[in-house]
Amino acid sequence: MAAVELIESHKANAEIFYGHAACKDRCNKMLEEFSLPKGLMPLDQIEEMGFDRATGFNWIKQKGKKQHKFQAIGQTVIFDVVVASFIEERRMRKVMGVKSKDMFITVTVGNIFMEDPASGKISFKIQAGIGRSFPVSAFELEEKKDDALMN
Repeated sequence: MAAVELIESHKANAEIFYGHAACKDRCNKMLEEFSLPKGLMPLDQIEEMGFDRATGFNWIKQKGKKQHKFQAIGQTVIFDVVVASFIEERRMRKVMGVKSKDMFITVTVGNIFMEDPASGKISFKIQAGIGRSFPVSAFELEEKKDDALMN
């Protein structure tokens, strides 16, 4: 089922937010609530964010695609206009609208998870089951990194 169809099927039971500031704030709170790093979705110009707590389905609509390089790990990620997933404790399943660019290959991210929080690692898997793990610290909010450098 496409992201747009899933959004329509979950809208009736969802909390929906509009405007970049409200959506960004709600997204960060949701990531924190489910023990995921708040810098995982560094999106700009968010127009709508929805969350169906009963199913864990969430979505973010932006004005346009966003390409972001996570400097600490040298990975470039492309976020589509619509990003959606099912979120649960330390995990985002059936991720839609997120691609990782590595050299000449672009792959669609299917799952994001932290099996053992004590390891300090977060893993990303594509639909084929192949995955990579990175330090959770690479996905902290940029402001926090800047503040840490000043202290």
